[in-house]
Amino acid sequence: MVFVIKMPNDPESNWAIIELQGDLKSDSETSFNNKFIGDLHFTKTGTPLLIIGHHILYGNESTMEKPLAVMEKVKLMDDESIEYVIKKIITKKIIFKTRPKPIVSL
Repeated sequence: MVFVIKMPNDPESNWAIIELQGDLKSDSETSFNNKFIGDLHFTKTGTPLLIIGHHILYGNESTMEKPLAVMEKVKLMDDESIEYVIKKIITKKIIFKTRPKPIVSL
């Protein structure tokens, strides 16, 4: 799964993707589109933390080898021509590839 986010602490490269290694499963059969998945936080040292339910995942931030462009399809006035407008350039990614750790409260 891949999600696009705005990076809070990097004004030059302010968009990133979140890459989850593995599957997200839900009790219901509905998709995760436009649904709340979890909370993304950063430690004081910049390590990304993702909290999903009662689990926490630690990630790594890296620069992508090839940047991605997020584009929007726009119809022109004559209604026959189409052009694509670049909305964002994504140069960073946050990878969560370790197994989630349960959050235990006492």
